[in-house]
Parts: sequence; C-alpha cells; structure tokens
Amino acid sequence: MIRQKYRSFGAALPVVLLAFLLAGCGQGQQQQKAAPPPPAVTVAEPIKRNVIDQDEYVGRFVAVDSVEIRARVSGYLEKIHFKDGQMVKEGELLFTIDKRPFQNTLAQARANLAQARANLAYAEADLLRGQQLVKDKTITEQTYEQRLQAQRIAVATVAANEASVKQAELDLEFTELRSPLTGRIGDRRVSVGNLVTGGTSGNTTLLATIVSTDPIRFEFTFDEASYLRYERLALSGGKKAKKDDIAARGGSTLVRLKLIDEKDFIHVGRMDFLDNVIDRSTGTIRGRATFANAAGVFTPGMFARLQVPASPPYQALLIPDSAIGSEQARKFVYVVRPDNSIAQKYVVLGQLSDGDRVIKSGIEADDRVVVDGLMRVRPGVKVDPQVGAAPPPAAGTAQK
Repeated sequence: MIRQKYRSFGAALPVVLLAFLLAGCGQGQQQQKAAPPPPAVTVAEPIKRNVIDQDEYVGRFVAVDSVEIRARVSGYLEKIHFKDGQMVKEGELLFTIDKRPFQNTLAQARANLAQARANLAYAEADLLRGQQLVKDKTITEQTYEQRLQAQRIAVATVAANEASVKQAELDLEFTELRSPLTGRIGDRRVSVGNLVTGGTSGNTTLLATIVSTDPIRFEFTFDEASYLRYERLALSGGKKAKKDDIAARGGSTLVRLKLIDEKDFIHVGRMDFLDNVIDRSTGTIRGRATFANAAGVFTPGMFARLQVPASPPYQALLIPDSAIGSEQARKFVYVVRPDNSIAQKYVVLGQLSDGDRVIKSGIEADDRVVVDGLMRVRPGVKVDPQVGAAPPPAAGTAQK
C-alpha cells in the first residue's frame, strides 16, 4: 500500500515540476513586459544668432547742471514762491528779499544823478560863455581853465552817479531770486523773516539747490584693460583716432542700463565723455553716458548697472539657460547621440542674450541638446527624444 502511494507521487512529480516551470516562464514574460520605457526628454538644436559681448559696470547718476541758490544782496527774506521738491522752470521766481531799502537807495542815486546833470549843464554853459570872454580878453586864461576843469569834473560826476544808479537797479533786481535753469529744487534752507547774507564773499547764505533732470548723466569707471579693449575695438571699426574726437575713443556708443529693481537692460543711452587720464591710485578711468529722463525716474545719486559693447557683432550658438548643468566649477549640457543615448559635453559659457545663453565652445550646431528633463537622464542612458520649439530669435537677428 505504501509502495503504491510512493509510486503515485513519483508519477505526479514531473507534472508538478512542469507546472512550476511554466508558471516561472509566464512570470518572466510579465516582468519583461513591465520594464519601464526610456525617459522622454525635450531636445532642441542650438540657435544661431548675431550677438555682441557686453561688459557690465555699476555707477551712479549725476545731474548735468547743479546750482546753489545764494543771495546776491543782504536783507530780510520776505517771501518764498515754491514748494519743497517741486519742478521749477528757468526764470521762475523763487525768493523775494525785502525791497524797501534798495528802492530807497535807488531813489537817492537817481536824485544824485539829477543833481550831477544839473551841475554839468551849468558848467557847460559857463564854459561856453568863457570861450567868448577869453577871446575878448575879458577874463584871463586861468579863469577859463578853471571853468574847463569844472566842466570836466561835472562830466565825471554824472558818469559816477549813472553807475550808482545802475548798481542800485541791480541790487533791487537781485532782491528777486529766479531759477537759472529748469530742474527740481530741493528744500528751503532759510525760512521767511530771517536775515540772509549776500555778496561775493564765501559766507553768503545758501537758500536752496536746483539740479537738472532731463537729460541726466551716468558716471562709471572701468579698468585699464577694458579701456585698451575699447580703444582697439574703435580703431578696428575704421575710426581714425584723434585727440579731440570722442567717437574715436568709444564715445557716441550705444549703451544700455537697468535699475536695481529691473530685470532687463531696457534704457538706452549714449556715451558722451571719456576722461583723459587713468587714475594712478586705482588704475581706472572715468566714463560717462547720457540718458533721456522725461519721466523723471532717474535721480542724481541713484545706483544702476550699465552694459557697454565689448566686441564686434559675431554669430554664436545659443541654448536656453535652463539646459546648462553644473559640475563643481565646470558647466555641461546633455546631448542625444544618433542612437538616442545621452552624452555629456562640457561647455564654455558666454553672456545671456534675450534669455538664452551664448555657448563659446563645447557643442556643435547640429547637436540635439536636452532642454527639458535633465533630472531624468545620465550619460549612456537611452532616452525618447522629443523635439521642442526653440525660443524665437531677437528682432533683426538670424536663426538657423
């Protein structure tokens, strides 16, 4: 009986083993079918675009004109005709000093002039009579010379009094202080009723300051190496170097600027001055650009960043900045080979141009660069590349 059971189990064992083998093969096929597909990535070829290298500098705005309003005559401040910080026009009345003492001085000077003219008229008439009397030998030559001298003194006295009248008129005019330029005035430094000191001495009273706002200048400094590069760039452009030609030394160059709260260099200006010496202590030279400021956003003393062209136009390869990875100090991109495997290429970066990064070396124009999905790939991994839309080129530039 026992032998019969073993015989039955031995006959059934091959069947059980075959069933297990068939089950294992089915499970292997299911696992093979469940293997993950290659990761999908977005690729794009580099863009060809004409670009110009830009150097960036930090500087500050300065007013084209800045004037301190000081009194020319001494007196009590009678009236202020502006609000602190407002825009004023050239010739606009700003301050008035008490005019009454100067009106009295002018009236006295005019009276003295009238008296001097009367004395001159009498001296001229007396001299005219003396001319005939000296011919008739009625008076002596000495008496005639005395009358001639009196006439000359009367002429000089008239001239002196005329000058006094003009000075008194000027002093009366100086009691009204007007703006010498169009710009923004600061706050008043003296209140009404205070005595202000005028004249040409160094202790005159400062009443206010005015700065012009449109146009406005931007001053910055750059090093000697940059100066030489700009000089050679200007000469390579066919410009003749002249001592008095700013354009030959980088002047009249278009530059761009952005404020500290702006992302892009959207303000366009022109270089209008380059200093004639390099500072010995810093090894830098001062440059200046001019910008329109109709809206009055730019304020003297404000900081900003400036871009200056540093190369002639050249055709470069550009890719999205997000496609660039970092490996310590080196930068790299992932490219897809013809067999859809990933290769890593180290690149030398240039500047940003309209949101894309200039690649100076490391890739070719026909490379398929991974621009999306960098975290899903590694060198040698097979991928499913999908062509993405390349960013549009800047206006006036060529795209491959």
